[in-house]
Amino acid sequence: IFAAITVMKVVPAYAEYMAINKVFSAMVADPNLSDAKPSQIRESYTRRSGIDDITSVKANAIEISRDNGKLVLSAKYHVEKPLFSNIGLYIDFAPTTAK
Repeated sequence: IFAAITVMKVVPAYAEYMAINKVFSAMVADPNLSDAKPSQIRESYTRRSGIDDITSVKANAIEISRDNGKLVLSAKYHVEKPLFSNIGLYIDFAPTTAK
């Protein structure tokens, strides 16, 4: 039962992490964003994250940089999931498009 409860709590957090990575990868591959300003990149992320129902990372939390002229997006966030009583899970995530 403990393992089943843990899996039910962890799977949505990892699904959102994978959705964030997917959005970041799509944005880096978008030729319209290759030379875009940070405000345009954040606006694009806001639209895309709304489609995928991403709530853990807001647009202002994205770190935007360039590596040899290529757009690199990254973020750091954590998820806390209570299990029962005073026991819970704390998971750190760091999605990035850096190689």
